[in-house]
Amino acid sequence: MKLRCAIIDDEPLALGLIESYVKKTDFLTLEGCYASAVEAMQQLTEKPVDLLFLDIQMPELSGMEFSRMLPPTTRIVFTTAFEQYALDGYRVNALDYLLKPISYADFLEAARKALQWFELKHQQPKERESIFVKSDYKLVQIELRNILYIEGLKDYIKIYEEGAAKPILSLMSMKAMEEQLPASRFMRVHRSYIVQKDKIRVIDRGRIVFGKTYIPVSDSYKQAFQEFLEGRS
Repeated sequence: MKLRCAIIDDEPLALGLIESYVKKTDFLTLEGCYASAVEAMQQLTEKPVDLLFLDIQMPELSGMEFSRMLPPTTRIVFTTAFEQYALDGYRVNALDYLLKPISYADFLEAARKALQWFELKHQQPKERESIFVKSDYKLVQIELRNILYIEGLKDYIKIYEEGAAKPILSLMSMKAMEEQLPASRFMRVHRSYIVQKDKIRVIDRGRIVFGKTYIPVSDSYKQAFQEFLEGRS
């Protein structure tokens, strides 16, 4: 599998370095190099690439601002000289970030993450058995069969697994997580909770019980939840 990619960086040396890295990585195809987001805007919105190496600090239009204009099919690896921008990168669902000066080893690791993500996405028709989430700046694989429920906390989610001492914390939205999970196995029961259907064993006064945790079912999800229960009985 080959990924079509582009590079945006206002520093000529950084642009040239990443271009050289792309050209010696056999699963990447370079579609374009741009010195600014403004210069790249028309080309990349009309003809999106799979992967974009995007500088954060640029004049006129920052990489962070430009990333919000791109289609969700384009995955982003931010490049920056400042580590504090990494958190902002994850908030816009970046795949990874690279800290300048960028070594080829770090570049290749980020590119392989992208390749793995696209390969998983294109696996058909078998329903996925696991997902990858970012936790502590790492990609962590989680087996779906182990998930009890997911709790949303503003910018973060907590993923609770059977037998795990503590939940996995990830910087992503509940909506993004819900889109990754097969609807045949998981259902939203509250703005802050997604549960795995087959793990539901106890319901107490309209609340789902997992050990000492009571999960409420909000009014907007009660009908769908009741239909699920009736179908299972």
